[in-house]
Amino acid sequence: MNSLAPPPAPPRLAWALTGSGHYIKETLDLMARLAPLDVFLSKAAEEVMRMYRRRDGNFPPGTRLFRDRAASAPQIGRFYFGEYHTLVVGPATSNTVAKCVQGISDTLPTNAFAQAGKCRVPCIVFACDTAPEMMTEAPHGMVPVYPRRIDLENVERLRGFEATTVVETVPDLESALKARLECLTTSSS
Repeated sequence: MNSLAPPPAPPRLAWALTGSGHYIKETLDLMARLAPLDVFLSKAAEEVMRMYRRRDGNFPPGTRLFRDRAASAPQIGRFYFGEYHTLVVGPATSNTVAKCVQGISDTLPTNAFAQAGKCRVPCIVFACDTAPEMMTEAPHGMVPVYPRRIDLENVERLRGFEATTVVETVPDLESALKARLECLTTSSS
C-alpha cells in the first residue's frame, strides 16, 4: 500500500432523479441543503427540470452530476467501491418504480437502484403514484391524476425490497433522510 496515497473519501449520498415533476421543486430545494452529494440524472429528469425552470437544480457546492449519456452507465461503478452510503431515487415515476420492481436497469436511475441493491447500499424511494386519486403540480399548475392499479401494486411490491424504504410525501422523505443520516453519524461515533 502506498503510504502517500490520500485517505479514502467518506461515502457520499447518491440521488437519482427521474422524469417526474411531482414535487420536483420541493425535492430540489431539499437537495440544495445536502452535501456531499452525487446526482444521477436521467434524460427525462433533465427535460423535466427545464420544464419547471430548474435547469441548474441549485445543487450544493461540490455536487457531482452524472448524466444518462452512455449505454453501460459506467458511473454506476462507484457503488462497487463504497463511494455511497445511501441512494435516494425520487421523485420516482411509475415507470421507474415498475422497472425497479421488475429488475430492469436501462436508465441511470434504475441502474443506480439495481447496483445499490447488489452492493447493499440502503435506498430511499420517493414514489409519485401512491394513491388512487392525487393532485400534482404540472408546469402550469395543479392537475388531478389517477394512478392505475398496477402503479399502486408496484409501489407495494417495492416496499418489500431489501434495504429499501418507500416514502410518499416530502415530509416523509425528509424524515427518512434525517433518520438515515443520524444512523450513519451514530455508527461512525
